[in-house]
Amino acid sequence: MTTRPPLVEVAAAVIAQDDRYLITQRSSGSHLEGLWEFPGGKRQPGESLESCLRRELREELQIEARVGEKLYEITWHYPERTVALHFFRCEIVEGVITPTEGQAFRWVSPRDLSPHDFPPADAELVRKLSRQADA
Repeated sequence: MTTRPPLVEVAAAVIAQDDRYLITQRSSGSHLEGLWEFPGGKRQPGESLESCLRRELREELQIEARVGEKLYEITWHYPERTVALHFFRCEIVEGVITPTEGQAFRWVSPRDLSPHDFPPADAELVRKLSRQADA
């Protein structure tokens, strides 16, 4: 009998400012370490995706954000876990980005997203955002 890997629900912020997107690098020792991602994190039991995202941005980057529309969602199967990713358009409303886990962050143009190494689950959203820049 095969057992399914656990499902992890993740909310991620797509924050645009001055025609650039905020991306962060996954910390050493974490799942998919060193890859770039849209900031966010795991939903706790009983927490809404929007509350999760506001909490994660506060804890990891010391910013307060307004969570807007859901842009994209995908379920991705890694060998050790299945991840349901929910990407939301967000806006920073207070604070200065101050990474609390030592993670790197960058503001990148849509065209400059693709050269960064993202997890496979993020690939389609990265393609969509890059294509919008060419439109």
